[in-house]
Amino acid sequence: MEIVYFSIGLSIIFVFSLAIVYWLKQNFSKKLLDIPNDRSTHTQPTPRGGGLGFIIAFGFTYAIAALTRNFWNSEVIPSWSLWYTVIPLATVGFLDDRYNLSARTRYMVQLGTSGIAVVCFGIFPQPWLTDLGIGGMAIAAVITVIGMTALINFYNFMDGLDGLVAGIAVVQLTFLGWYFEQYMLYFLASAIIGFLYWNWSPAKIFMGDVGSTGLGAIMAIALLNHHSDVSTAWSALAITLPISGDATYTIFRRLSLGENIFKAHRSHIYQRLQIRGWSHAQVACVYICLTIGIAVSLSLWNNLGAIASLVVSVIAIIGSELYLSRTNKAGAK
Repeated sequence: MEIVYFSIGLSIIFVFSLAIVYWLKQNFSKKLLDIPNDRSTHTQPTPRGGGLGFIIAFGFTYAIAALTRNFWNSEVIPSWSLWYTVIPLATVGFLDDRYNLSARTRYMVQLGTSGIAVVCFGIFPQPWLTDLGIGGMAIAAVITVIGMTALINFYNFMDGLDGLVAGIAVVQLTFLGWYFEQYMLYFLASAIIGFLYWNWSPAKIFMGDVGSTGLGAIMAIALLNHHSDVSTAWSALAITLPISGDATYTIFRRLSLGENIFKAHRSHIYQRLQIRGWSHAQVACVYICLTIGIAVSLSLWNNLGAIASLVVSVIAIIGSELYLSRTNKAGAK
Protein backbone atom coordinates (compact mmCIF):
# COMPACT_ATOMS: atom_id res chain seq x y z
CA MET A 1 0.00 0.00 0.00
CA GLU A 2 2.88 2.37 0.78
CA ILE A 3 4.21 1.85 -2.76
CA VAL A 4 0.79 2.75 -4.14
CA TYR A 5 0.71 6.01 -2.17
CA PHE A 6 4.28 6.75 -3.25
CA SER A 7 3.37 6.19 -6.91
CA ILE A 8 0.31 8.39 -6.58
CA GLY A 9 2.48 11.11 -5.06
CA LEU A 10 4.94 10.91 -7.94
CA SER A 11 2.09 11.15 -10.44
CA ILE A 12 0.58 14.15 -8.68
CA ILE A 13 3.84 16.10 -8.58
CA PHE A 14 4.43 15.32 -12.26
CA VAL A 15 1.02 16.75 -13.21
CA PHE A 16 1.48 19.69 -10.83
CA SER A 17 4.85 20.58 -12.34
CA LEU A 18 3.48 20.12 -15.86
CA ALA A 19 0.67 22.57 -15.09
CA ILE A 20 2.85 25.18 -13.37
CA VAL A 21 5.39 25.23 -16.19
CA TYR A 22 2.56 25.61 -18.70
CA TRP A 23 1.18 28.52 -16.67
CA LEU A 24 4.64 30.14 -16.57
CA LYS A 25 4.99 29.64 -20.32
CA GLN A 26 1.66 31.32 -20.97
CA ASN A 27 1.97 34.20 -18.51
CA PHE A 28 5.68 35.08 -18.49
CA SER A 29 6.51 34.50 -22.14
CA LYS A 30 7.07 38.22 -22.75
CA LYS A 31 8.67 39.22 -19.45
CA LEU A 32 11.17 36.34 -19.44
CA LEU A 33 11.84 36.04 -23.15
CA ASP A 34 15.21 34.67 -24.28
CA ILE A 35 16.10 36.43 -27.51
CA PRO A 36 18.56 34.45 -29.71
CA ASN A 37 22.02 35.96 -30.21
CA ASP A 38 25.31 34.81 -31.73
CA ARG A 39 25.98 32.55 -28.72
CA SER A 40 22.54 30.94 -28.66
CA THR A 41 21.76 27.40 -29.77
CA HIS A 42 18.12 28.25 -30.48
CA THR A 43 16.74 30.35 -33.32
CA GLN A 44 13.32 31.36 -31.99
CA PRO A 45 12.57 33.68 -29.03
CA THR A 46 11.69 31.33 -26.16
CA PRO A 47 10.53 32.05 -22.60
CA ARG A 48 12.87 31.10 -19.78
CA GLY A 49 12.41 30.68 -16.04
CA GLY A 50 10.56 27.37 -16.41
CA GLY A 51 12.72 25.86 -13.68
CA LEU A 52 10.60 27.79 -11.22
CA GLY A 53 7.84 25.32 -12.04
CA PHE A 54 9.62 22.22 -10.79
CA ILE A 55 11.08 24.13 -7.81
CA ILE A 56 7.57 25.18 -6.71
CA ALA A 57 6.15 21.71 -7.33
CA PHE A 58 8.96 20.09 -5.33
CA GLY A 59 8.59 22.64 -2.54
CA PHE A 60 4.86 21.95 -2.30
CA THR A 61 5.45 18.20 -2.13
CA TYR A 62 8.27 18.66 0.37
CA ALA A 63 5.97 20.66 2.62
CA ILE A 64 3.18 18.09 2.45
CA ALA A 65 5.58 15.21 3.11
CA ALA A 66 7.21 17.05 6.02
CA LEU A 67 3.87 17.86 7.62
CA THR A 68 2.33 14.43 7.15
CA ARG A 69 5.54 12.42 7.63
CA ASN A 70 4.15 9.82 5.21
CA PHE A 71 7.14 9.67 2.91
CA TRP A 72 9.67 11.90 4.63
CA ASN A 73 12.38 10.90 7.10
CA SER A 74 14.08 13.66 9.05
CA GLU A 75 17.39 11.80 8.75
CA VAL A 76 17.16 11.76 4.96
CA ILE A 77 16.73 15.50 4.38
CA PRO A 78 16.92 17.33 7.74
CA SER A 79 14.00 19.67 8.41
CA TRP A 80 13.72 22.73 6.16
CA SER A 81 17.46 23.37 5.90
CA LEU A 82 17.47 22.54 2.19
CA TRP A 83 15.38 25.62 1.47
CA TYR A 84 17.76 27.99 3.26
CA THR A 85 19.99 27.43 0.24
CA VAL A 86 17.52 26.79 -2.58
CA ILE A 87 15.14 29.73 -1.99
CA PRO A 88 17.82 32.50 -2.12
CA LEU A 89 19.41 30.90 -5.20
CA ALA A 90 16.09 30.44 -6.96
CA THR A 91 15.09 34.03 -6.13
CA VAL A 92 18.33 35.50 -7.46
CA GLY A 93 18.12 33.17 -10.46
CA PHE A 94 14.61 34.36 -11.25
CA LEU A 95 15.69 37.99 -10.93
CA ASP A 96 18.66 37.27 -13.20
CA ASP A 97 16.34 35.71 -15.79
CA ARG A 98 14.28 38.90 -15.63
CA TYR A 99 16.89 41.65 -15.18
CA ASN A 100 20.32 40.08 -15.95
CA LEU A 101 22.12 40.61 -12.63
CA SER A 102 25.88 40.98 -12.45
CA ALA A 103 28.04 37.88 -12.15
CA ARG A 104 29.51 39.23 -8.90
CA THR A 105 26.08 39.53 -7.29
CA ARG A 106 25.13 36.01 -8.31
CA TYR A 107 28.40 34.51 -7.08
CA MET A 108 28.23 36.27 -3.73
CA VAL A 109 24.78 34.76 -3.17
CA GLN A 110 26.13 31.37 -4.22
CA LEU A 111 28.99 31.66 -1.73
CA GLY A 112 26.65 32.68 1.07
CA THR A 113 24.11 29.94 0.45
CA SER A 114 26.85 27.32 0.03
CA GLY A 115 28.22 28.36 3.41
CA ILE A 116 24.74 27.90 4.89
CA ALA A 117 24.54 24.44 3.29
CA VAL A 118 27.85 23.43 4.87
CA VAL A 119 26.67 24.60 8.28
CA CYS A 120 23.40 22.67 7.91
CA PHE A 121 24.65 19.51 6.21
CA GLY A 122 28.32 19.32 7.13
CA ILE A 123 31.63 19.21 5.29
CA PHE A 124 32.10 16.82 2.42
CA PRO A 125 34.23 13.88 3.73
CA GLN A 126 37.92 14.82 3.68
CA PRO A 127 39.46 12.93 6.63
CA TRP A 128 42.99 13.75 5.45
CA LEU A 129 42.15 17.37 6.35
CA THR A 130 39.50 17.15 9.07
CA ASP A 131 41.71 14.84 11.16
CA LEU A 132 44.29 17.64 11.41
CA GLY A 133 42.13 19.70 13.76
CA ILE A 134 40.42 23.07 13.47
CA GLY A 135 42.74 24.35 10.76
CA GLY A 136 42.20 21.28 8.63
CA MET A 137 38.44 21.44 9.14
CA ALA A 138 38.43 25.09 8.07
CA ILE A 139 40.31 24.23 4.87
CA ALA A 140 37.94 21.31 4.19
CA ALA A 141 34.95 23.60 4.73
CA VAL A 142 36.32 26.17 2.27
CA ILE A 143 36.96 23.43 -0.30
CA THR A 144 33.39 22.17 0.17
CA VAL A 145 31.94 25.66 -0.31
CA ILE A 146 34.02 26.29 -3.45
CA GLY A 147 33.12 22.85 -4.78
CA MET A 148 29.43 23.52 -4.22
CA THR A 149 29.55 26.88 -6.02
CA ALA A 150 31.41 25.15 -8.86
CA LEU A 151 28.68 22.53 -9.19
CA ILE A 152 25.96 25.20 -9.11
CA ASN A 153 27.68 27.05 -11.94
CA PHE A 154 28.38 23.86 -13.90
CA TYR A 155 24.64 23.13 -14.07
CA ASN A 156 24.09 26.70 -15.19
CA PHE A 157 26.83 26.48 -17.86
CA MET A 158 25.49 23.20 -19.23
CA ASP A 159 21.89 24.40 -19.52
CA GLY A 160 22.23 25.39 -23.16
CA LEU A 161 20.41 22.73 -25.16
CA ASP A 162 16.81 21.55 -25.11
CA GLY A 163 16.31 18.80 -22.55
CA LEU A 164 20.01 18.37 -21.77
CA VAL A 165 20.34 19.29 -18.08
CA ALA A 166 16.77 18.29 -17.22
CA GLY A 167 17.19 14.86 -18.79
CA ILE A 168 20.54 14.26 -17.08
CA ALA A 169 19.15 15.46 -13.73
CA VAL A 170 16.25 13.00 -13.81
CA VAL A 171 18.73 10.11 -14.01
CA GLN A 172 21.06 11.61 -11.40
CA LEU A 173 18.32 12.33 -8.87
CA THR A 174 16.73 8.91 -9.31
CA PHE A 175 20.10 7.25 -8.77
CA LEU A 176 21.04 9.33 -5.71
CA GLY A 177 17.57 8.81 -4.24
CA TRP A 178 18.27 5.08 -4.28
CA TYR A 179 22.02 5.19 -3.58
CA PHE A 180 21.76 7.39 -0.48
CA GLU A 181 18.15 6.49 0.43
CA GLN A 182 17.10 10.13 -0.05
CA TYR A 183 13.66 9.23 -1.32
CA MET A 184 12.44 12.82 -1.57
CA LEU A 185 14.74 13.15 -4.59
CA TYR A 186 12.35 10.87 -6.49
CA PHE A 187 9.73 13.60 -6.19
CA LEU A 188 12.07 16.23 -7.58
CA ALA A 189 12.91 13.89 -10.48
CA SER A 190 9.18 13.49 -11.17
CA ALA A 191 8.71 17.27 -11.08
CA ILE A 192 11.56 17.71 -13.56
CA ILE A 193 9.93 15.19 -15.90
CA GLY A 194 6.89 17.47 -15.88
CA PHE A 195 9.14 20.35 -16.90
CA LEU A 196 10.98 18.17 -19.43
CA TYR A 197 7.75 17.68 -21.34
CA TRP A 198 7.89 21.39 -22.26
CA ASN A 199 11.69 21.58 -22.46
CA TRP A 200 12.40 18.68 -24.80
CA SER A 201 13.38 19.64 -28.33
CA PRO A 202 11.98 21.83 -29.73
CA ALA A 203 11.76 23.53 -26.33
CA LYS A 204 8.69 25.58 -25.50
CA ILE A 205 10.39 27.04 -22.41
CA PHE A 206 13.89 27.05 -20.89
CA MET A 207 14.92 26.22 -17.34
CA GLY A 208 16.67 29.54 -16.79
CA ASP A 209 19.01 30.38 -13.91
CA VAL A 210 16.17 29.92 -11.43
CA GLY A 211 16.11 26.23 -12.33
CA SER A 212 19.74 25.46 -13.13
CA THR A 213 21.27 27.06 -10.01
CA GLY A 214 18.57 25.67 -7.74
CA LEU A 215 19.05 22.23 -9.26
CA GLY A 216 22.82 22.42 -8.90
CA ALA A 217 22.43 23.34 -5.23
CA ILE A 218 20.05 20.45 -4.53
CA MET A 219 22.42 18.05 -6.27
CA ALA A 220 25.32 19.32 -4.14
CA ILE A 221 23.27 19.03 -0.95
CA ALA A 222 22.24 15.49 -1.88
CA LEU A 223 25.94 14.62 -2.14
CA LEU A 224 26.63 16.28 1.23
CA ASN A 225 23.63 14.81 3.04
CA HIS A 226 24.49 11.13 3.11
CA HIS A 227 25.16 8.48 5.74
CA SER A 228 27.73 6.46 3.85
CA ASP A 229 31.44 5.87 4.29
CA VAL A 230 34.05 8.17 2.77
CA SER A 231 34.77 6.04 -0.30
CA THR A 232 31.07 5.70 -1.17
CA ALA A 233 30.56 9.46 -0.79
CA TRP A 234 33.44 10.18 -3.17
CA SER A 235 32.31 7.49 -5.58
CA ALA A 236 28.90 9.14 -5.83
CA LEU A 237 30.56 12.22 -7.33
CA ALA A 238 30.98 10.20 -10.52
CA ILE A 239 27.27 10.65 -11.27
CA THR A 240 27.98 14.34 -11.95
CA LEU A 241 30.65 13.59 -14.60
CA PRO A 242 28.50 14.21 -17.71
CA ILE A 243 28.07 17.78 -16.46
CA SER A 244 31.19 18.43 -14.36
CA GLY A 245 33.45 16.68 -16.86
CA ASP A 246 32.37 18.77 -19.84
CA ALA A 247 32.42 22.00 -17.80
CA THR A 248 35.83 21.35 -16.22
CA TYR A 249 37.43 20.29 -19.50
CA THR A 250 36.05 23.36 -21.26
CA ILE A 251 37.48 25.69 -18.61
CA PHE A 252 40.98 24.20 -18.92
CA ARG A 253 40.76 24.11 -22.71
CA ARG A 254 39.85 27.79 -22.85
CA LEU A 255 42.65 28.65 -20.42
CA SER A 256 45.13 26.78 -22.62
CA LEU A 257 43.92 28.83 -25.61
CA GLY A 258 44.37 32.06 -23.69
CA GLU A 259 40.64 32.84 -23.63
CA ASN A 260 38.82 34.77 -20.93
CA ILE A 261 36.92 32.05 -19.04
CA PHE A 262 34.51 34.61 -17.59
CA LYS A 263 33.33 35.69 -21.03
CA ALA A 264 30.25 34.03 -22.58
CA HIS A 265 31.11 31.44 -25.21
CA ARG A 266 30.01 28.39 -27.18
CA SER A 267 32.99 26.16 -26.41
CA HIS A 268 31.42 23.36 -24.40
CA ILE A 269 31.53 19.96 -26.06
CA TYR A 270 27.73 19.80 -26.19
CA GLN A 271 27.61 23.20 -27.90
CA ARG A 272 30.31 22.29 -30.41
CA LEU A 273 28.52 19.04 -31.27
CA GLN A 274 25.34 21.01 -31.95
CA ILE A 275 27.28 23.47 -34.10
CA ARG A 276 28.62 20.52 -36.12
CA GLY A 277 25.08 19.52 -37.03
CA TRP A 278 23.90 17.30 -34.19
CA SER A 279 20.31 17.96 -33.15
CA HIS A 280 19.44 19.03 -29.61
CA ALA A 281 17.76 15.67 -29.03
CA GLN A 282 20.77 13.70 -30.27
CA VAL A 283 23.21 15.53 -27.98
CA ALA A 284 20.85 15.27 -25.00
CA CYS A 285 20.32 11.54 -25.56
CA VAL A 286 24.07 10.86 -25.68
CA TYR A 287 24.65 12.68 -22.38
CA ILE A 288 21.62 11.02 -20.77
CA CYS A 289 22.80 7.57 -21.88
CA LEU A 290 26.26 8.29 -20.47
CA THR A 291 24.64 9.25 -17.16
CA ILE A 292 22.59 6.05 -17.14
CA GLY A 293 25.76 4.05 -17.81
CA ILE A 294 27.51 5.70 -14.86
CA ALA A 295 24.52 5.05 -12.60
CA VAL A 296 24.51 1.36 -13.54
CA SER A 297 28.27 1.14 -13.07
CA LEU A 298 28.09 2.67 -9.58
CA SER A 299 25.16 0.45 -8.65
CA LEU A 300 27.05 -2.70 -9.62
CA TRP A 301 30.63 -1.93 -8.60
CA ASN A 302 30.59 1.14 -6.32
CA ASN A 303 34.23 2.35 -6.09
CA LEU A 304 35.41 0.39 -9.12
CA GLY A 305 32.35 1.69 -10.95
CA ALA A 306 33.39 5.25 -10.13
CA ILE A 307 36.89 4.65 -11.49
CA ALA A 308 35.46 3.03 -14.62
CA SER A 309 33.06 5.95 -15.05
CA LEU A 310 35.92 8.44 -14.80
CA VAL A 311 37.94 6.52 -17.39
CA VAL A 312 34.96 6.27 -19.77
CA SER A 313 34.22 9.99 -19.32
CA VAL A 314 37.82 10.92 -20.14
CA ILE A 315 37.73 8.66 -23.20
CA ALA A 316 34.43 10.25 -24.25
CA ILE A 317 35.96 13.74 -23.98
CA ILE A 318 39.04 12.72 -25.96
CA GLY A 319 36.88 10.97 -28.56
CA SER A 320 34.64 14.01 -28.87
CA GLU A 321 37.64 16.29 -29.31
CA LEU A 322 39.09 14.03 -32.01
CA TYR A 323 35.73 13.88 -33.78
CA LEU A 324 35.29 17.65 -33.64
CA SER A 325 38.85 18.22 -34.85
CA ARG A 326 38.31 15.83 -37.76
CA THR A 327 35.04 17.47 -38.79
CA ASN A 328 36.73 20.88 -38.58
CA LYS A 329 39.43 19.74 -41.00
CA ALA A 330 36.85 18.16 -43.30
CA GLY A 331 34.87 21.38 -43.30
CA ALA A 332 37.97 23.42 -44.07
CA LYS A 333 38.75 21.22 -47.05
